[in-house]
Amino acid sequence: MILLETRTYQESESTGMNLPDSPSSSEHRKKAAALGPVRVALITVSDTRTAETDVNAAFLGREVEAAGHRVTECRLIRDEPDQVESVLNTLLDGEAQVLLFNGGTGIAPRDTTYDVLSARLDRTLPGFGELFRMISFEQIGAAAMLTRATAGTLRGKVIISMPGSPRAVELAWEKLIEPELAHLVWEANRS
Repeated sequence: MILLETRTYQESESTGMNLPDSPSSSEHRKKAAALGPVRVALITVSDTRTAETDVNAAFLGREVEAAGHRVTECRLIRDEPDQVESVLNTLLDGEAQVLLFNGGTGIAPRDTTYDVLSARLDRTLPGFGELFRMISFEQIGAAAMLTRATAGTLRGKVIISMPGSPRAVELAWEKLIEPELAHLVWEANRS
């Protein structure tokens, strides 16, 4: 006797194709949303920005709050491995559930954020960097390959690292982070 799996299908709005129903995904999002506001720490990694010129922190702060979440900390550090490591260690012991790093993801010798964070992640989310480069390619072409944007989890916290250009931060927030923020936190901590 051969048993066949029965699946239900629904038409995808974006592709028009029939895709398997995913009730678990929608259920997970509902459970995640019920947990309330996500607590987010913002970290700008830059050798040139000041608190007055940090447009990325200002943008992310407004957007996080507008989405119903809460900014717990906002840090501006130089792109030095010891500073990235230090702020990471400090924030891992804090109340933030998500650490949003911007800056230091390129391939220049001074770009060290990726190196520090990727060496520490418990689990990586390769899809974040892959999707970011894909959607970035639509805006800037082949130069999208120059970013080492990454994401993952560490000790139950979601760590996301994106480029420091304001357009890149807006793109990452609007297309990838904001739509899945609560879901990411819920997934990182469920048993």
